[in-house]
Amino acid sequence: MNHDLTIGGILVSPFIAQALVAFALLVALRVVFHRIRFGRFVANPPLAEAGIYVCLLALVVVIL
Repeated sequence: MNHDLTIGGILVSPFIAQALVAFALLVALRVVFHRIRFGRFVANPPLAEAGIYVCLLALVVVIL
């Protein structure tokens, strides 16, 4: 996935697609986090989720 995407005649960086994939994974994980009550285990849940998003994005970039 190292080539530019063309959406409506506009070239889009592959990083944007990778960021969207990582965001979709985070949305799926948020369901799991809600079920296990993730907020009880961390001091600042939004900051923890932001860190998890960065880790997911790095993983997606390395894999794709």
